Amino acid sequence: MREATGEFDVKIQSQAEDTAPGATLGRSTLEKTFRGGLEGTGRGEMLTAITDVKGSAVYVAVERVTGLLDGHRGTFALVHKGTMVRGAQSLTVEIVPDSGTGELASIAGSLAIEIRGGKHYYTLRYHLDDAMR
Repeated sequence: MREATGEFDVKIQSQAEDTAPGATLGRSTLEKTFRGGLEGTGRGEMLTAITDVKGSAVYVAVERVTGLLDGHRGTFALVHKGTMVRGAQSLTVEIVPDSGTGELASIAGSLAIEIRGGKHYYTLRYHLDDAMR
């Protein structure tokens, strides 16, 4: 398993919101710029449900990442699922199977996100099947 680390900037732009008792549903676009072991951009769509209970919500997102990963050029997709239950957070971000292109055609793995001091950091744990590249 290989590991790439760095930081990223993210711009989230709200596209729609549907407010109703129980949960407010939202849809947003994502634009990211990655620096570090992954140099590139991400573009995606995010859906949210924010409940009436403070600190409870969920989001799902799909994004396509384009760039250079530890010297390998290509694209791959990520799928996100984040939940908060009364403030307790859980986040899973995985590389979509068989979504890689170019020198990243065989990529598989997961991404961890950490926010410290208002900045976003990532750790991408991945492997490439050299026989498929």
